[in-house]
Amino acid sequence: MRTAPALGEGAVRTAPALRAPGRVRLLTALLLVLLAACSPQGRDDGRITLRFQSLAWQDESVRATKDLVREWNATHPDVEVEYVQGSWDSVHDQLLTAFEGGEAPDVLHDAADDLADFAHGGYLADLTPLLPRRLKEDIPRHSWATTTFGDGVYGVPFLQEPRVLVANATWLRRAGVRIPTPERPWTWPEFRRVTQRLSGNGRYGVAWPLKEPVSATLNLSLSAGGRLFHRGPDGKVTVRFTAADAVVPATVRAQLATDHSAPRSTLGSGGSDTLPGFFGGRYAMVPLGFSYRQQIAQQAPEGFAWQVLPAPAGAAGLTQGVSPQTLSIAQDSPHKKEAAAFLDFLLRPANMVRLALGDWMLPTGTEALKDPALHTARDGWATGTALAERLTSAPAQSVRGYPEWKDKVATPAFQEYYSGAIGLSELRRRLERDGNLVLARYQR
Repeated sequence: MRTAPALGEGAVRTAPALRAPGRVRLLTALLLVLLAACSPQGRDDGRITLRFQSLAWQDESVRATKDLVREWNATHPDVEVEYVQGSWDSVHDQLLTAFEGGEAPDVLHDAADDLADFAHGGYLADLTPLLPRRLKEDIPRHSWATTTFGDGVYGVPFLQEPRVLVANATWLRRAGVRIPTPERPWTWPEFRRVTQRLSGNGRYGVAWPLKEPVSATLNLSLSAGGRLFHRGPDGKVTVRFTAADAVVPATVRAQLATDHSAPRSTLGSGGSDTLPGFFGGRYAMVPLGFSYRQQIAQQAPEGFAWQVLPAPAGAAGLTQGVSPQTLSIAQDSPHKKEAAAFLDFLLRPANMVRLALGDWMLPTGTEALKDPALHTARDGWATGTALAERLTSAPAQSVRGYPEWKDKVATPAFQEYYSGAIGLSELRRRLERDGNLVLARYQR
């Protein structure tokens, strides 16, 4: 039996015998194949596909984000957004691999303190010429500072969360302590005295979950005037641990080792790990990120009364460092203009409110912050919103080499200090001497 000829072989043989209509059909088919090969993202219908990697993880947040993607797709038939689920646990390494392999999503969700190396490495697009004026003006300058590196803007800061005190309202009321407000917060010395008063008989005034001690310490230290990172006239950053930087860690150390108003057992814990003890009446207060309120609202026992208090204030008042969640566009994306239009849609004031409510966080946009849903007393929304104007760029925001400094130097140094293994002078020596050696490699 004869085998069928190869397509090319047969086409060459039969082409002379084709009538004119047949030739037209063949040429048309070949043209369509070529157009398909050149179409965006491999589509043959002219539609553009944008890949959007989201790090939303709470049910409400994932639902809000996916709803907005569906709404975009329903109203933008020529630009389809494909939702891709990412994970906070591995986002840095995953994105680095994707960038280097040419497989990065067009639009990516991250945190501001993770962007510096990506921006300097040329992996992220400068959004300055891409974003609409409305969005640029809606988000305050101090928030834009968290994603500005050199002369470029490499992410849109859209969600932020202050660190607050979540307190057992019944316990505080019975103890007769003064309840702090954003207008009149506790000072750090007053906070220490209150936790002493609330402690005793196997119960503690505060529990510090310090599995990740660096960001908590540095961001709260801004309230006392601590900066830790200092940029010189040449643009280079050095670590300098001053008396202001020592206020917060010294207070925590005193609560752990001197006053015994905080248990050592939570030092290696994450925020969620402290909630059973909090609900069980072992701790009066826990310093947590604002978004933890969702877990508390869902998991608190029936009748458990809790309230949100502002973090203590120092010489700089309620100033607090934050690393907002961000949305960026990959430099390699062939559809930056369309990606920027999607960001503009996603971050319209009403949509930004939906994302904030879904994540139990605060929006950065000034219009979104005016929404009545963010000013209710229920679940402490009003307290958090009152702190929004005092949130500023985290100290390490624009420091190249910060991830390595944090992992190799600062985390073990703070862990040993809080556990009592080293003193304040040794903490200072490690942060400055060892830390500056790390940062110097990134600033040559």
